[in-house]
Amino acid sequence: MHARRAEQTDLPARLRNVLCLNDFANVAKRRLPGAMYAYVHGWSEDGATHRRNLYGFETRAFVPRVLVDIERRDTRTTLFGVEYAAPFGIAPMGCSRLAAAHADELLAREAATAGLPFILSGASLTPLETVRAAGSTSWFQAYIPGDFARIDPMLERVALAGYDTLVVNVDTAVHPQHEYADKRGFRSPFRPSAQLAWQALTRLPWCWRVLGESVLTRHPLRFENMDAIGGPPVFSRTLVRDIGRRGALSWAHIERIRQRWPGRLVLKGVMSADDALLAQRAGIDGIIVSNHGGRQVDCALGALDALDAIAARVDRDRLALIYDGGIRRGSDVLKALHGGAHFVLVGRPLLMAAAAADAIGIAYALSLLQREIGTNMGLLGINRIDEVAQLELRRD
Repeated sequence: MHARRAEQTDLPARLRNVLCLNDFANVAKRRLPGAMYAYVHGWSEDGATHRRNLYGFETRAFVPRVLVDIERRDTRTTLFGVEYAAPFGIAPMGCSRLAAAHADELLAREAATAGLPFILSGASLTPLETVRAAGSTSWFQAYIPGDFARIDPMLERVALAGYDTLVVNVDTAVHPQHEYADKRGFRSPFRPSAQLAWQALTRLPWCWRVLGESVLTRHPLRFENMDAIGGPPVFSRTLVRDIGRRGALSWAHIERIRQRWPGRLVLKGVMSADDALLAQRAGIDGIIVSNHGGRQVDCALGALDALDAIAARVDRDRLALIYDGGIRRGSDVLKALHGGAHFVLVGRPLLMAAAAADAIGIAYALSLLQREIGTNMGLLGINRIDEVAQLELRRD
């Protein structure tokens, strides 16, 4: 016997059969040009690392407890001294404005409304000042070049915008091979082609919503947050060169950032326990255990396995562990927390939700995941997020 979800009369018709995060992809696929969908949905090379992320959750299983009074269930948790409504936030995603008009602002606003954090990507097409104004729970993730002359002005800009948490991406030393998206027309730098023209013609509503909005508002599609000033346009032949010397980024630059950044500092893309310990010694507040959703190196281990190894060696009272990679269900969130994470991030499904139905889609996706967490807590026999550590988890 089970309870059926009440009819969502306030949802657009296209979302009536969307019952979980995975369901947003089918709706988004019908609304996006093939190249854009491939970029959001895709991975690097053969997708092996992406599959390892998903497989990590499939091979872990809880042992439920029964006859527990679970009427006091509460999904709230605290990270960096801030209480959030649930133990997850929205991961940074570049070029989101190409998936839905004003996507970065919508993600920031809906996250703040839901009492959750949103991380704006340095590869975004919306000024970081605009996004912070839209959502006060926003963090900023920077793509820092290994160039001291460019680091300080960037830190000043982020601080002036009001951000209290800076995330430095550390796993993008070189540009990866996005063959899946490349074959479908999404290339960096972008190059006009007959393939893209045909895709646009078959998705005219998208052209009007995304490209038309950019023209009408005179808000060009360019990388706004790569530096202290606006960066190159999306359609730039010199894009890779203009982004800067990411390959030169080292611990020396991180130490300088730690000295000059007054707020919380987080490193994203840490997969090694040795690197996690270096971060801890450098006074970093937290790390995001992540392989970039399988979008960077395709011979890496799954992020959940990396989390197990890191949690076993660091001092979790000194270094916050945030997990990112393959979260699709409420049970996935609980498994990552059991593995030692203090918090988790969700990326692709939220951008799919934005592409599917803008702000309504995002709000609905956030509510679905939070509800799944609460449901799984009840069925496993716990009332609070910190009680997940008491559950028995077995490898299948």
